Amino acid sequence: MKIQLPKGTFDILPYGTEELWRLSDLWQFVEALARRTCAEYDYREIRTPIYERTELFDRGVGETSDIVTKEMFTFEDRAGRLISLRPEGTASVVRSLVEENLAAANPVHKFFYIGPMFRYERPQSGRYRQHHQFGVEAFGVAGPEQDAEVIDLLLQVYKRLGLKNLKVHVNTVGDAESREEYRAALISYLRPHFKDLSADSQARFEKNPLRILDSKDPKDKEIVQGSPSILNHLTPAAKEHFQRLCHLLDLIQIPYEVDDKIVRGLDYYTKTVFEVLTEDLGAQNTIGAGGRYDGLVKQFGGPDLPGVGFATGLERVLQVMMAQKLQIPSSARPLVYFIPLGEEAKEKVFSLVSACRHNHIPADLELHAKKVPAAIQNAIRLEAKYCCILGSDEIQSGRAKLKELATREEKEVSIDHLIATLKGHHAPHPVVS
Repeated sequence: MKIQLPKGTFDILPYGTEELWRLSDLWQFVEALARRTCAEYDYREIRTPIYERTELFDRGVGETSDIVTKEMFTFEDRAGRLISLRPEGTASVVRSLVEENLAAANPVHKFFYIGPMFRYERPQSGRYRQHHQFGVEAFGVAGPEQDAEVIDLLLQVYKRLGLKNLKVHVNTVGDAESREEYRAALISYLRPHFKDLSADSQARFEKNPLRILDSKDPKDKEIVQGSPSILNHLTPAAKEHFQRLCHLLDLIQIPYEVDDKIVRGLDYYTKTVFEVLTEDLGAQNTIGAGGRYDGLVKQFGGPDLPGVGFATGLERVLQVMMAQKLQIPSSARPLVYFIPLGEEAKEKVFSLVSACRHNHIPADLELHAKKVPAAIQNAIRLEAKYCCILGSDEIQSGRAKLKELATREEKEVSIDHLIATLKGHHAPHPVVS
């Protein structure tokens, strides 16, 4: 009996799948581009465990969020401690910043991460129970310049991947004073509609009514259409921060739309929130999102450092790339594929392949096929550029034939000078940007 994958997960394969977004070459390309872009913006990689104490997410993500109330994979370990697979990246990064006392030497930190996250939700296109995120977190700068930088970084990654037709929506959820005033106005508006709200929104009505604006329930969406705008309840400081952000986005020529219904699904946001939308994912049209969370580091027992960040789901990015039929660069393939004829040749070929690899020349050898035509087909399947067949005659003469598989052209080369010859035909794999 075959053991199948758990629901909501998938394999990433080097070949053998018709779903091109599941090819490992493509994942490596996207991840490498994200890493290069982060380096240009001076963001450093951080890697945190895939599981944490459950209280980290209860406190950090928020008890009224869908993630905590419905979607976390939580279990008891053998000591009876509640452990959860991480549903998002920010809380873990903040925990690490505080626990490792990184702010002691320098108050400003810029991190990025790439890795799996886990949410127990209904699997659908672009949403999986194990999914992968690329995200950044920047700490220590309270000004809107940092907000604009993370938005710009995210859009640069999308642009360098070739994504088109994206829309940026921005909003502010204000500071604590703004939200308190807006909360009262929102409750006053929603109270007459209470019985018509979904069960989830009714539960949030007193605890965190702003989360009702983020409801996906059709009836809730209809009700909140006429709700008051938080933009009319901002303190002067919160209003100035948002206006300055919009000015900076104009300055660096990032088109955007102000959308006062964006609050995001996590409880820790303050001031700036934003989403990047696409028309190529169906109903799940958000490809990346983020915002500012100025009180979170202090809430976790650290210094009062402001923070801002984003996360983008790599599955969604890859599926948009497929939907937009973007040209994907091929990864490195063997420059030469050696085919030995006989045991003596196999030993010589093994030595040659090792020498190639030690000289940074991609190479492989045939160890399975029993006939030359089948071996050549293997070389073609691997997309090798050259094929080199060695038998006892070639070893005795000291010369071998190097065949270019695309043109079928052959040339004779000295075995002793084969490495130097191949070096002359090998250019490093291009870096795509």
